[in-house]
Formats: sequence, structure tokens, C-alpha cells
Amino acid sequence: MLENFWFNVEYGVNHVLDINAYDHVLFLIVLTVPYLFRDWKRVLLLVTMFTLGHTLSLVMAAYDVITVNGAIVEFLIPVTIMVAALFNVFTAGKGAQKEKVGILFLTTLFFGLIHGLGFAREFKMLLGSNDNKILLLLEFALGIELAQIIIVFIVLFLGYLVQTIFRFSKRDWVMVISSIVVGLVIPMILNSDFLS
Repeated sequence: MLENFWFNVEYGVNHVLDINAYDHVLFLIVLTVPYLFRDWKRVLLLVTMFTLGHTLSLVMAAYDVITVNGAIVEFLIPVTIMVAALFNVFTAGKGAQKEKVGILFLTTLFFGLIHGLGFAREFKMLLGSNDNKILLLLEFALGIELAQIIIVFIVLFLGYLVQTIFRFSKRDWVMVISSIVVGLVIPMILNSDFLS
């Protein structure tokens, strides 16, 4: 039982940290980069909204409530990253991330739903026929959340170093990182099966 628990948690961690599927990491980077360590509660809430959306998609897929065209989802995932990165570019230094919980959190939840649908097919194979679906989903979600917290901490820590030691302005840090992410997702969008 405990062995299964750790396997599922580790599977969730590996799902996020997989170097070949770095879209999840890119999204977390653009979600976190506008914030400082003192904003950790807000960032944690955002990341949890993303996990919630991701998990809701997997629940719906596991119980055959929803089926989607994989090509559309694989196209939409980099689009969500692009939208988040461009939001950062256009609002860098304007304090848009400080606004009340609302559109940013709902958008993050919605993007989590899309990202979860991208993993739904693989997750259904992992489920097998007689697994306790809800338990497996919760264990997997725990792994995702742990991995996301690691990435968030790294991004916040790098932001702290760059802004205190190297004297980058927060605005420049957000602009540079978000622009790099835009550059990385453009080929993902253009090379998606949906467009070919």
C-alpha cells in the first residue's frame, strides 16, 4: 500500500519535472516570476489553483465525463504559457499581480484544466482497471504539488539573487524571463499537430 502511495506521488513529481515535457515547468516559471519571497502565500495559492484544475481534468477523464482531441489540447497548452508570459511582459512593474484574487486565479484554474487534459490519456493507462481512481488521483496530485513547490522556490530564489546581488530591477527580471519563455513556446505552437 505504502509502496503504491510513493509510486503515485513520485509519478506526479516526475510528471512535472520531466525534462522532455518542460511545458509544465515553463508555465510555473511565468506564473511565479513576477513575485518575491514575501508573496509566497499568493504564489502557493496560484499554484494550488493550477493543481486543482489539472486534477479536475484528470477526474473528468478518468470517469469518462470528457474526451478531447489530443491535437487541440497539445496546441492549447503552449498557448496558455504564451498568454501568461505576454501578460507578464505587458504588466511588468505595474503591480497587476497584486490585484485581488479574481481573474488571475480563475485563469490559472482554467489553464490547469487544459494542462490536465494533455495528460489525461497517459493517466488513464496508469489507472488500470481496478485501481481506486480517487485515491490514485489524490496521490498523483500530491506529487504534482510537491514538484511545483520546488520549482516555485527555485524561481523565487533566483529572482531574489538576481535582484539583490546583480541589482536587476524586478521589471527587467520579469521581462527577460517572460520573453525567453515566449521564445521557447513559439516553436511549440508552430510545430503542433493541430496546425499541420
